[in-house]
Amino acid sequence: MLKTTKQALPAILVIMSMVMALVPTGFALASDADFTLTSVMQAAEPVTYYVTDGAQISSLDPARATDEVSITAIENLFLGLTDSDPTTPGNINPELATSWETSEDGLTWTFHLRDDVPWVRWDPVSDEGEVVRNVTAQDFVYGMQRACDPRIADLYGAVAASVIAGCGDMHSKDISEVTDADYDLVQVEALDDTTLAVHLLFPAGFFFSMTTMWMLRPVPQEIIQEFGDDWTELGNLTTNGPFVMDEWVRGVRRVYVSNPYIPEDLRGPGNVERVIVTIVEDAGTTLALYQDNQVDRSGVPAAEVQSILSDPDYQDQLSQVSDLVVYYFAFGYDKEPFGDVHARRAFSASVDRNAFIQEIVQGRGVPMIHLTPPGMVGAPPINEVGVGYDPEYAKAEIEAAGYPSCEGFPNIEIVTYQGAGTWAEFLAASVERELGCDPSVFTIEEQEFSVLLESTDPDTPTEDRPNMWTLGWGPDYPDANNWVFDAGLLACEAENSVKRPCTEIDDLISQAAQESDQAVRAELYYRIEEMAFGPEGEFPILPLYMRTVYQLTKPWVTGPLDTDGVIGGAHYDWRTIDQAAQLEARSAS
Repeated sequence: MLKTTKQALPAILVIMSMVMALVPTGFALASDADFTLTSVMQAAEPVTYYVTDGAQISSLDPARATDEVSITAIENLFLGLTDSDPTTPGNINPELATSWETSEDGLTWTFHLRDDVPWVRWDPVSDEGEVVRNVTAQDFVYGMQRACDPRIADLYGAVAASVIAGCGDMHSKDISEVTDADYDLVQVEALDDTTLAVHLLFPAGFFFSMTTMWMLRPVPQEIIQEFGDDWTELGNLTTNGPFVMDEWVRGVRRVYVSNPYIPEDLRGPGNVERVIVTIVEDAGTTLALYQDNQVDRSGVPAAEVQSILSDPDYQDQLSQVSDLVVYYFAFGYDKEPFGDVHARRAFSASVDRNAFIQEIVQGRGVPMIHLTPPGMVGAPPINEVGVGYDPEYAKAEIEAAGYPSCEGFPNIEIVTYQGAGTWAEFLAASVERELGCDPSVFTIEEQEFSVLLESTDPDTPTEDRPNMWTLGWGPDYPDANNWVFDAGLLACEAENSVKRPCTEIDDLISQAAQESDQAVRAELYYRIEEMAFGPEGEFPILPLYMRTVYQLTKPWVTGPLDTDGVIGGAHYDWRTIDQAAQLEARSAS
């Protein structure tokens, strides 16, 4: 297999010279012949999807992954019970599970699995794979047990612990006290090689939506025990997905090639045989590579939005899509004045979200006045629930908080992640305009993301926590429970970074989670959002906007690119490349 590295072009030239050496002296190629440099390159190169990424993979271990980059890699390397539909986010397709049923009490889910999917250990030196054995139900058991192990899983271990029986018993232990014997606490069992039973803490109406998640995927126990933490290194990495990892040069590139051993009906409908992801941290550089036909897809940097929008050459290649990430300002209940609901309401109603989107994020967003975005099971219709921009309401609420015209308002520290300082400036200008607040009361600090998470952790001492901060939440699985509970913003028993006390909202969140009737669940989530963001709402956060992004895609790439990867990672095997057009453009650049 020809590998696209720095040696790829010389290899193509060698092939070209060898072929030309076979042409007799004086022989003229017909003008309409298919014998061109492009056709030679096409014959020599697998169908390749060229993209860039600005970030590194943090882990290829399904139990450890928490970031989008790692989750996308895992999506293409590991198959799970089910899969999020690339064409319709929120729909779920069978994957290794062919059928399933629940017990009458809703506490046990039983999955019936395929028996023909191999574990493959790929050798990137020889470009060959070793079939270790086929995936069994025990691989799922071990994968889910590891997701509950606090020595391995952190953030998403808590998600699993919230619903799988016994998982919390293990995950809540002090790391120093956990042993492998604790795996038996997790109530997941292999009834036989192709039958998996998962026992739940309660009849969770959202559990099936969770079965698409990466941390619940199977892993090969004997490989992990043999190599330990190095089991995800190339040469050791053993996977079962549509692609295998052929190259991983950290900070430079990663290369996936099609898994030759996977059953054909588990491949997506695309024709991509190889994916080359080049690490490019600067978005402007990626756009330049796109314009030079060296990559097949690119985002549009903020500074280039207007020029791209006005350029007729790009109109057929440009799309605006949402990844369903909702951004917000969070209020610290433990920091005055935001222990008072009236102050929280006043600030939220002071913000003109439409103006924010146009002025601050160059039109790349949709205003949000509640939390759960469209496409999630149980999400209320967008903008039907919530107060939004209402200056008169805001003035009345700031007076009810004891600060008429913002008189006597205390100093406020707002922390944003890096690059979002203008968001806080917009907020400060909004409350100055609508409430009369003196801008000098605001202190704005941009923090690196991990520092921001630490400073807003609920266990951080109150004196070290900011009054407000920016964050965003994107879907892990397509259900409102992932927003109102897992996000830790509306549920007092979740991570609860805002330190919100428990109220009737929490009773409804628990009721909705255990309800099996989806129509009833939708009614409950509507009430939850109204109680959080309606005129009498608690407003633990100031919902701001749902992100949209501009994407450029070359005309030779087709597939559900604007919907795929919205939930979970993108599926490279759903891309189709017109390779002749691609290579002709690349060779002409």
